[in-house]
Amino acid sequence: MKIKPLNIEKHIEHVISILIEYTPRVIGALVVLFVGLWLIKRLSKLATRSMENRDLDVSLRTFLRSLISIGLKVVLIVTVAGMIGIGTTSFVTILGAAGLAVGLALQGSLSNFAGGVLILIFKPYRVGDTIEAQGQNGSVKEIQIFNTILLTADLKTIILPNGAVSNGTIVNFTKNGVLRGDVQVTISTANDVDKVKELLMEALLKHEHILKDPKPEITAIRIVDNSVTLSIKPYGSADHYVMIHSDVVQIAKSVFEKHGITSAIQQRIVLNG
Repeated sequence: MKIKPLNIEKHIEHVISILIEYTPRVIGALVVLFVGLWLIKRLSKLATRSMENRDLDVSLRTFLRSLISIGLKVVLIVTVAGMIGIGTTSFVTILGAAGLAVGLALQGSLSNFAGGVLILIFKPYRVGDTIEAQGQNGSVKEIQIFNTILLTADLKTIILPNGAVSNGTIVNFTKNGVLRGDVQVTISTANDVDKVKELLMEALLKHEHILKDPKPEITAIRIVDNSVTLSIKPYGSADHYVMIHSDVVQIAKSVFEKHGITSAIQQRIVLNG
């Protein structure tokens, strides 16, 4: 079977027309692809440098860099496919549906991830701080992407989801570095209250970990049944807070014993029927 010269010429013309039509598109798409990959690499490095300057967690930096890189590459591929002439509508629809399904399935995890990012960026607390969040109190041992790990005073490990923590109230006891304690003692109204306050202040200022500025506060807050309640409020560094609280109790006891300061005598009325 012989192919007529006319048919060969038609095929050649068709191939040439296709090359003329698609070659500029392919070249343009390749240029966009290589330039886009170079820009994505540069942007990833800039994002990493920015996160390092903000002192973000290493694991979070790696995750965000991968997320940025993959997201930009997906956009680049869709763009290049559109330049060549490949229909991208259905492709984008599939990606959107898949993203929606994954988002719904991982809604709680994504909320915790977002909360972890906010915590690491805005730093309401750091590792080593003592905080109260979600009704729990403890020292921050680790800030993970999805959870915050606390260690309580009785050595219990508490795992808090970052989503709930970032959306709730956070009390940071150590952020300012200085805490004020509050120890209450009760003395009899027979004592000279001003003299008792003077003796307590003198003893408190001798303690090496109680700050002289701001000065401790001693105030009479209640008088009931021949007794006066004094509130002793010393200031100290957050690291010594527990020790100071314990020492203030001992200081008050020593002052009372040394100077004969008496407590209120509880009176009982017994009715005989």
